[in-house]
Amino acid sequence: MTATRLLLLGAVRERGAAHGYQVRRDLESWGVQFWGNVQQGSIYHGLRKLHDDGLLAQAAAEHGGTGPARTTYTLTAQGEAAFHELLEKALSSDRADLAMTIAGIGFMTELTRQRVLELLRMRVHSYTEWRARVVDPYEQEPDADWQHHVEAIRLWAHTADSALEWTRALIGRLERGDYVMAGES
Repeated sequence: MTATRLLLLGAVRERGAAHGYQVRRDLESWGVQFWGNVQQGSIYHGLRKLHDDGLLAQAAAEHGGTGPARTTYTLTAQGEAAFHELLEKALSSDRADLAMTIAGIGFMTELTRQRVLELLRMRVHSYTEWRARVVDPYEQEPDADWQHHVEAIRLWAHTADSALEWTRALIGRLERGDYVMAGES
């Protein structure tokens, strides 16, 4: 649920205060149903869980004309810290799944340019080291009896190479000044 946690915390954080329906609409406008595997029911359940975990506070309950009252949430100090921790992990980790990485990209402008560059460079370093551990044995002994298992190594190497290429290109764009980051006007 880490990508979902980051998305929910980030959506509430962006609004300052939000109820589940607002969060759901925001997430849908970001297309998370296509890449984030976030279902409508998991949004409401996730908000309640984040509240139970002390990351969200209930700000108010809106009573509409029809239907149940809508609970409005805000981030707690613990929620703010969790948001930043998840965001930094999403941008720096070589182990973050695609949904977590995409969620991190969506919120990267909440950090300073320098911090995002540091995190992305950590990601490059981690991927490079991990790739060496996984792929080097195969590349050093290409004639070994790997049989069809070599295809798994080739797929992983291709995926790592693609992630490295994309990350290095993003670093270049950020170094050129693309995007408005936290603390910039």
